[in-house]
Amino acid sequence: MDPRRLELLLQLSRLGSMREVAETMNVTTSTVSQQIAALAREAGTELLEHEGRRVRLTPAGRRLADHAVNVLAALEAARADLDSTTEPAGTLRVAAFATAVRQALLPVARTLAEQHPQVVLSIHEHEPAEALELLAGDDVDLALTYDYNLAPARFDRTLVSQPLGSTEWGLGVPTGEGRRGGTALDTFGRFRDRDWIVNSRNTADEEVVLTLASLADFSPRVAHRADSLDLVQDMIVAGLGVGLLPAGQPTARGVTLLRLRRPDVTLRAYAVTRRGRSLWPPLALVLRLLEDASLSRE
Repeated sequence: MDPRRLELLLQLSRLGSMREVAETMNVTTSTVSQQIAALAREAGTELLEHEGRRVRLTPAGRRLADHAVNVLAALEAARADLDSTTEPAGTLRVAAFATAVRQALLPVARTLAEQHPQVVLSIHEHEPAEALELLAGDDVDLALTYDYNLAPARFDRTLVSQPLGSTEWGLGVPTGEGRRGGTALDTFGRFRDRDWIVNSRNTADEEVVLTLASLADFSPRVAHRADSLDLVQDMIVAGLGVGLLPAGQPTARGVTLLRLRRPDVTLRAYAVTRRGRSLWPPLALVLRLLEDASLSRE
């Protein structure tokens, strides 16, 4: 079977539309249709069935798409393995959330400049959903994402995730308004009547707020959304509400961070790649540097 045709089938299983596959793969819709028809002849079975004007994969088509994940990954690994002894060189495209850019990518960029100048990072700041969409479309080579222990992420089967450490988070409140002690539910309950601030470009922290508030028997009033943690702190100082903040970073004057215990709130960072790509020398090098940095912080 032609690997290119397998890739088209896999994209169709993910996107659900020949038009979208054509746009993603930079070919015509007619080409997609013809190539998958040829794949069906190679496989000796029908791979598609019509549903109105749309098509969907048959059970055999879905099974072949599942096999395609491993077949294409093996081919990528074989290609990368042929070059694995060469000096890493090239531009590595990375999509990462802001904190990961500051704390992980910038130190890696300095190391590359000093020790591996042939490897260059192209950094794009994005929240996890945005970064994973770029990775799935092959617009970046690496995505640094996060989730919370109380709002776990689910990765597509075509992706591989590598843990990069975790950070404790607490509740940021105006100084003088919050007393310490008690469980996370006790802390949340004391602010049941306040407005809440959550991320504007990701839903994970809002899921955590909703989960803990529900366990504390109230529905939080989410009034404000802001992407920048600095802006969140400014809003807290201004008395506009309370919100989650990382415990490992200094807070602004006028903000007190209350620890959340039983249950804890932990942000978990990941390096995510497309399956079979991690042996490409520049990507393998950066993944190793990121892993070494995460281990040194533990």
